[in-house]
Amino acid sequence: MIASLLLLASYIILGLPVALVDIAWCLVTGDVMPLYRSAMWVVRMGFRVAGIRMEVTGLEAVPAGMACIFMANHVSNLDPPVLLPYIPGRTSVFLKRSLMKIPVLGYAMRLARFVPVDRGGDSAAALASTEFAKSLLAEGISITTFVEGTRSRDGRLQSFKKGPFYLGMESGAPCVPISISGTESMMRKGSLKIRPGVVRVVFHAPVWPGEMASRDALMLAVRESIASGLPEWMRG
Repeated sequence: MIASLLLLASYIILGLPVALVDIAWCLVTGDVMPLYRSAMWVVRMGFRVAGIRMEVTGLEAVPAGMACIFMANHVSNLDPPVLLPYIPGRTSVFLKRSLMKIPVLGYAMRLARFVPVDRGGDSAAALASTEFAKSLLAEGISITTFVEGTRSRDGRLQSFKKGPFYLGMESGAPCVPISISGTESMMRKGSLKIRPGVVRVVFHAPVWPGEMASRDALMLAVRESIASGLPEWMRG
């Protein structure tokens, strides 16, 4: 529980001044990048204070100067803050619409143009989210998505949602598979307790949608790549 309290304290102490200054700057200038970079710095510092160590490999495989769709597995609430500071350049994120209602944080995510997603199965809402994400890619902003759609309860790789792969085929943007392990034992589903430890993040070579025969073929290629970077018991 000490790690949880340290992480929360660091986010409050570092995050509130940053939010007040950089949100104001964004509103005045329209430039969100100072807020984005500061937020990523706060996240990384909070993890250090909480005793969470990072092992990140494969970043050299990410296409330089291109907006990509980063596709990761999902085993813990720690996964987004673990991953986002290491995404090259700027990224938007697919996330539950309800998170946009969190005071201050939700407003910052709207400024960062994160993509809200409804889980009710509304096809019109899903199409709108996909079109928004496609427009961001066209502007040079990458998209990050956890392709299982929700956290795995036991750490094993689950079935993938089709939406991100529809986006990949429609946009043609390179899809970069990412394997995350370690967080499944640091913060379990349904718990707020955080345990210090080592997180391993593996960036894999991109999968190019234009080389795939179908959306299902793209999904299979990404799944095989993500699984290859996980411990055997997590591969599903």
